Amino acid sequence: MEFFKIKRDIPFMRHALIFNLVSLVTFLAAVFFLFSRGLHLSVEFTGGTLMEVGYAQPANLNGVRSAVEALGLKDVQVQNFGTARDVLIRLPVQKGVSSAQQSEQVMTALKSADASASMRRTEFVGPQVGDELATDGLKALASVVIGIMLYLAMRFEWKFAVAAIIANLHDVIIILGFFAFFQWEFSLPVLAAVLAVLGYSVNESVVIFDRIRENFRRYRKMNTVQIIDSSITSTISRTIITHGCTQLMVLSMLLFGGATLHYFALALTIGILFGIYSSVFVAAAIAMWLGIQREDLIKGGTKKDGDPNDPNAGATV
Repeated sequence: MEFFKIKRDIPFMRHALIFNLVSLVTFLAAVFFLFSRGLHLSVEFTGGTLMEVGYAQPANLNGVRSAVEALGLKDVQVQNFGTARDVLIRLPVQKGVSSAQQSEQVMTALKSADASASMRRTEFVGPQVGDELATDGLKALASVVIGIMLYLAMRFEWKFAVAAIIANLHDVIIILGFFAFFQWEFSLPVLAAVLAVLGYSVNESVVIFDRIRENFRRYRKMNTVQIIDSSITSTISRTIITHGCTQLMVLSMLLFGGATLHYFALALTIGILFGIYSSVFVAAAIAMWLGIQREDLIKGGTKKDGDPNDPNAGATV
């Protein structure tokens, strides 16, 4: 399906150096903020108190959040758990206040707002558990990166694998840079969004790479730059449809999903936007600079490959 068909190829690679310089500056800025400010980690990573509170009727999450924040607690996570009458509250560690004292203060505030509030359970998440989650998250990220590189190296060629990994890590670091700069809370849902962005971004790269391989076989008189420009141009309509629909869904979560889904949807929004950019201007350009050529993608010789009905088949570049 295509919304429109562009008859002339857009010279994307003509401006590849400028776009990649902008991308490099953005990447370096993200790295700088990650090291200078660091991530604002949630209770899952830093430790804190976890409370499950039940109500006689569907709970007002905004009211619960306001009652807890009135105690001077910041970065409190409030969400439904199981049913609309069950609420899960995550509280950060307070210096000089034990977990029992903290949960007692919160319950007093909640009961003053709604007498039907009752404590279901409370537990303390120690820093050791948080460190373990952070380590497991890094392992998951590394596993995804290695898996993607192996997949692309087997399906296409190692130059494409390197280009795609650089582009995908570019997206991840920029997402983390946004969270570090604005000190948005980095939680497990945000980590899940980052992993989702990796898969989403590589999907766009695979579509473009597959079209590049196909066009290398079809158009023998085009050089590498022309092939890449033609491949990106021919996939623009598909990109608009898929990314546009996905972005609408993510924006609906961002605008109407409430505080629970806010940072998850925000990370996806940033990742999708930069994923389109990196697939077109970063991954394709790096593959071009690494010297990708027809012989890298077509095995068995240049004269036998391609469409036999193509008048350009067998011609030299």
